[in-house]
Amino acid sequence: MIDARSPYRCGFVAVVGRPNVGKSTLMNALIGAKVSIVSRKAQTTRHRIHGVFTRDREQFVFVDTPGFQMRHGGTMNKMMNRVVSQTLSDVDVVLFVVEAGKWTTADATLLAMLGHCRHVILVISKVDLFKDKNSLFPFAGEVAARHPFTAVVPVSSVKKVQLDTLLDEVAKYLPENEPMFDEEMFTDRSVRFLVSELIREKIFRLVGDELPYGCTVVIEQWEESDDRARIAACVIVERETHRPILLGAKGMHMKRIATEARVDIADLLGKSVHLEVYIKVKKGWSDRESSLRELGYE
Repeated sequence: MIDARSPYRCGFVAVVGRPNVGKSTLMNALIGAKVSIVSRKAQTTRHRIHGVFTRDREQFVFVDTPGFQMRHGGTMNKMMNRVVSQTLSDVDVVLFVVEAGKWTTADATLLAMLGHCRHVILVISKVDLFKDKNSLFPFAGEVAARHPFTAVVPVSSVKKVQLDTLLDEVAKYLPENEPMFDEEMFTDRSVRFLVSELIREKIFRLVGDELPYGCTVVIEQWEESDDRARIAACVIVERETHRPILLGAKGMHMKRIATEARVDIADLLGKSVHLEVYIKVKKGWSDRESSLRELGYE
């Protein structure tokens, strides 16, 4: 029950930054559950994903956005950039994430888009990679001087450093609202979506350097009982030449992708999983907006 003695606060919090600064890792750490997939490759996050964290008298609805793309064109990247722009206009607080010790023109370009946002918190990520934390002060001061940030919070998502401090800062600026989600919920995305993302994560991690980014995952069959799930997932690629890359020698890439994904899916579902993963070619899917929408892109 909601305690009437103090107002309940609930609002949307965007997590934005250039690719590979640790946005998804940060959101997963704040929520305490794996909502966004993680890899070292750019363009890992392609969708706007809501993660929910509830504590005491506050509910945080985090929005993990795709990394804003300035180097590559194409219909999919344009759609992802549109998601970032739309998200910024709809949220109460923005977490602008930069990697400790690294500032690029991409960071500057994205920061310029935040001029109309009222509450922007500068989050300096990956501080655990610096043995001498004092060496970060000049960097933090330089970035902080570029914008009237509401607060500056250095964090380590991996080591869980200053995450509560960050939540406390965000909570100050959440509007007075009733909770939008049940306390037990950690995302508004379906389990099928999370499963497809877990498979795509393994693809990026295992063959991301070899396989162009024109691949996505669709769940085509799902049968579930109390203790077992049978799932068939299709990896869609753009060219026939992508198929052998994804398969690997004697199918070893695909076997490893399925094996590692099955472990994570079983953990997510809390039951044993039989997973079948296969490949289909759909030429030019990532450059056709109609195909992208059919496959769940916003």
